[in-house]
Amino acid sequence: MPGFHNFSLPSSRRQEDTSPAVSSLRKGTSKAKGAGAAAAVVLLLAGCGAPQAALTSAAGPATDAASATPTATPTASARVANTPCTAVNAQQVAGGTSYVCTKDESGRLVWLEAAESKRVTDKIAAAEAAKAAADKAAAEKAAADKAAADKAAADKAAADKAAADAAAAQQAAEAKAAQEAAAKAAAEAAAKAAAPPARVAPAVPGTNPGCDPNYSGCVPIASDVDCAGGSGNGPAYVRGPVQVIGRDIYGLDADHDGVGCE
Repeated sequence: MPGFHNFSLPSSRRQEDTSPAVSSLRKGTSKAKGAGAAAAVVLLLAGCGAPQAALTSAAGPATDAASATPTATPTASARVANTPCTAVNAQQVAGGTSYVCTKDESGRLVWLEAAESKRVTDKIAAAEAAKAAADKAAAEKAAADKAAADKAAADKAAADKAAADAAAAQQAAEAKAAQEAAAKAAAEAAAKAAAPPARVAPAVPGTNPGCDPNYSGCVPIASDVDCAGGSGNGPAYVRGPVQVIGRDIYGLDADHDGVGCE
């Protein structure tokens, strides 16, 4: 049986860099060295007729080093989604997926998958349409309220003017009636003042000297005599009937049938 040779590595130590990148590099180098050493051991054991279990055990570290899991790399689609863009509705295809530059609900321009872009765009459009409808309804209500208020104010102004015009017309009519009444009274007074004094018939012997001889009975002698209970204003009155036997100087016989104050 061949003799074993004792292999040893130099044991000198030196200052080492402890940064993360260097540490990672050294770990990889250490693994590679460990794999190389394991391979050398396997060759020695095989040359010496070592059993298969020992060979498998010695080769273990190399197998572990070969089976290390690789780091996952992001796909092109994952790198594009939700990243900023500059032109609304611009399109691109990445990793077999279509993307559209879309303004999201916060107002940012980002790349979204086509289906998501349509959903966001439809939602924003619906919200804007609802707001526009609400604003329009509010504006129409405000306009209707203003129109109603203006009409009410105009109706009130018209009613107030009509009432003022009616009051003015009534006041004018009353003033006119008063003027006409005053004019009529003045005319009557002027007519009486201009009328010649009533002629007094000479007294007939045997008659009452206080009674007018133009009438039978006793009609008083005065500036004017009217029928009692009539519309005349006197100053003297007589109760009829009285017979006109001379001139009807007081106008007592209205129908000229010879009998006054019937």
